Amino acid sequence: MNELGNKIAKKRRDIGLTQIEFADKLNVTRQTVSRWEAGTVMPDIDKIGDIAQLLDVSCDYLLKDEVEEESIPVSRGISRLLQTALGKTVRISFFEDEGDYDLFNTDCRILEFEGNWMKVEADTKKGRIVKLIPASSILSLEIREAE
Repeated sequence: MNELGNKIAKKRRDIGLTQIEFADKLNVTRQTVSRWEAGTVMPDIDKIGDIAQLLDVSCDYLLKDEVEEESIPVSRGISRLLQTALGKTVRISFFEDEGDYDLFNTDCRILEFEGNWMKVEADTKKGRIVKLIPASSILSLEIREAE
């Protein structure tokens, strides 16, 4: 077995999936999963992201031998850079067609991440609000200094 195959097999077993269940979730055959784990075939590059998400690991962990499992961020879909803003006061700029009027030109605090979503809290003219925002709608994020 190669290193990638070992990692896939170990993580698949850790989350309690059989090869058949794992294959079904990835829309491949059980034989394909068996070949990946045996190292006789490598997964297509477009499947690596799906495998990483299903196993709750990073693509770096799967593809690089020197990346340890413990160094993988807990939240899937959110970059390490964005995770550094967790709990901090930020000002968010949105893509033009995805703007959030409640949060326009407003400082808010990132409360948590869930998949590709982030929960933020802000004091607005309407009072304190808590919203879920898709990370894909964010153009830029400015970390504000505490006042």
